[in-house]
Amino acid sequence: MDVPTMNISLPESLKAFVEEQVASRGYASASEYFRDLVRRERDVQHLRGLIDEGALSGTGPVVGPDYWQELDRLIASHSRPE
Repeated sequence: MDVPTMNISLPESLKAFVEEQVASRGYASASEYFRDLVRRERDVQHLRGLIDEGALSGTGPVVGPDYWQELDRLIASHSRPE
């Protein structure tokens, strides 16, 4: 599989930081470290989008003892073997 490459230039202080992270956190290479950082940022942005979507979706149910009892009842009714 041909993977596109990207070259990143860093000042010496950031290069040393990356090398320290690779060594101390068990990454196999700087590339693996950067891939992990990018994936984490992607996941954070996705989560923020879900939070925004939820905030804009309106008021949800009141969550209290009755809510959890009803949820337990619904789960139990769907878990019974036929």
